[in-house]
Amino acid sequence: DPVPGMPRDLVAGFQLSAISRSPARFDPRQLLALNRRHLHEASFESVKDRLPEGADEAFWQAVRGNLDLLREARTWWEVVHGTVVPPVQEGEGEFLRTALATLPPEPWDEATWPTWTEALKQATGRKGKALFLPLRLALTGEEHGPDLKSLLPLIGRDRAAQRLRLATTE
Repeated sequence: DPVPGMPRDLVAGFQLSAISRSPARFDPRQLLALNRRHLHEASFESVKDRLPEGADEAFWQAVRGNLDLLREARTWWEVVHGTVVPPVQEGEGEFLRTALATLPPEPWDEATWPTWTEALKQATGRKGKALFLPLRLALTGEEHGPDLKSLLPLIGRDRAAQRLRLATTE
């Protein structure tokens, strides 16, 4: 089902005969799901005026698939550009020091994340959650979120290195 994006889309599909005589039902979960679908399909042009100042199309493409509400984009803007205090990860210091040591040079793009994690996999023997979760926590402070392949170039090498250094102090 496509999500109507504009009132004219709604008007074009409106039929009075389709209106039920049953009482209206309001389900906030259904509304949230509809909003989520709308955001996931929304173009940068349609939301750019409501994003944090400085947000560009690369940022929007990276985060939109993880938003339920547009205001959540601000949280990810802070993750990308603000100060992240990584949570303490007991027993992960050595792994995160290795991650810092193998951090690729810039320029970064969407190939940086798979290249870096493959090098870490070879260096440490880790894979799956044991490889990815400590990195995600160190870089974003969050267990879940946008694909790091898209997010890492936005964070940049300097911020990533700083966050990894902070995370290695167990």
